[in-house]
Amino acid sequence: MTTTTVAAKHAVITGASSGIGLAVAHRLLNEGWHVTGVSRRPSPSTIHPPAQTGGSASSRLSWLCVDLSDVEAVGQALATVTGDIDAIIHSAGLQRTAKLGALNMADGAAMWQVNVAAASYVVNALSGQLVAGGRIVLLGSRTMQGAAGKSHYAATKAALLGLCRSWAIELLPHAITVNVVAPGPTDTPMLKDPARSDIPPKTPPLGRLIRPDEVAGLVSFLLGPDAGAITGQHLMMCGGASLALP
Repeated sequence: MTTTTVAAKHAVITGASSGIGLAVAHRLLNEGWHVTGVSRRPSPSTIHPPAQTGGSASSRLSWLCVDLSDVEAVGQALATVTGDIDAIIHSAGLQRTAKLGALNMADGAAMWQVNVAAASYVVNALSGQLVAGGRIVLLGSRTMQGAAGKSHYAATKAALLGLCRSWAIELLPHAITVNVVAPGPTDTPMLKDPARSDIPPKTPPLGRLIRPDEVAGLVSFLLGPDAGAITGQHLMMCGGASLALP
């Protein structure tokens, strides 16, 4: 009997060393994907969980250690990514908080560079390698609807929807879907960042923070066979925060 070996699908994940990006990397490795992680910090030891399928996770993981705010370095790093790509997930993010009257323009520019410009640069550079039926997922935030003290951050996350819907239209002939996953407060290191300590996160009405693995589960669904007709959308995971509660 001849055994046919099916090549692992390949996902490129930015921000894969921490938080949601790390959870997505874990999830996909355990589902048998090959993962190329992109982040300014090196691959953490926790990125090597026992895989359920397709051999060891370590053998299907590669890493590009690069600061996404350095466009030249990002370009050089992405040039080393060869072959077909089945999915691009932009999870890297930066948040700085300040109320109107105390906005820091440098902080706003830094957030735009990582949250929006890096998404554009990465997807633009790798789009020619996306296979027909490929997937793009951008990690947004419920904050994109507006939040006091987070205007610059909210603006960057809102911009992702514009990118998403425009790319979704352009990529329809190739059956490549583009979507935004927009979680509410998620239990990641970003929530503990001193740079946002003046605007603490609000616990969703559900009574707890969203778990990174829950967000990874939604991303995994969007990459799977049942989500091939979902494109140009933003899917919110807010723990009830968007409900009109009494």
